[in-house]
Amino acid sequence: MESIELKTNIRTSVGNSQAHALRLKKQIPAVLYSPGKKTILLSVNLSDLELALKKSKGRQALLNLVIQNGETYTKPVIIKELQTHPVGRSILHVDFYEIDMNRKIKVKVPVVTKGKSKGVELGGVLQIIRRELEVLCLPIEIPESIEIDISDLDVGDSVHVKSIPFKDNIEIPADVDFTVLTIVSPKAVEEAVSEEAEEEAKEEAKEEAKEEVPEPKG
Repeated sequence: MESIELKTNIRTSVGNSQAHALRLKKQIPAVLYSPGKKTILLSVNLSDLELALKKSKGRQALLNLVIQNGETYTKPVIIKELQTHPVGRSILHVDFYEIDMNRKIKVKVPVVTKGKSKGVELGGVLQIIRRELEVLCLPIEIPESIEIDISDLDVGDSVHVKSIPFKDNIEIPADVDFTVLTIVSPKAVEEAVSEEAEEEAKEEAKEEAKEEVPEPKG
């Protein structure tokens, strides 16, 4: 994965009012966490951050963080958390985490499918159970996605994590063989939808019954 440069500045002010003032200037408050080191308060230009996220095709961006504070120095980081507005989805805050380029890290990588399943062509339905997989690898080797060829999958077939071919240096940290995706029959999908609708109807009936209980007379 290519490292993307992102410029930041040291900030000294904290609190909601200061964060709001930053956002009015199209700046986003940020924090840099480093193992065994003091947390650094930063601000980053919103357009620069959005461009860096756009350049990163995968979910996990590998950034070369440029910190400006009189003198300039850089640190390799990943985004630990990106806080967004629950309605407008605008970026409110970003947490960076410093990494060692020579040590493996755990990251979540999106799952994508390739081809068209013969089971789907026969009327089956593709169900992706895990849309992301956690892998352990060197920062420079973080894959943009995990591609799974589903062309040969028939109705009833599944793909488990242990059957996915990874590059030699990429590992699955959890020692379990869970299902990533499966091809199910239309009948199974209809039954699942029917059961869900039935449960919802029962819950609605319970709520209506509660509302209809008469008030006790005094």
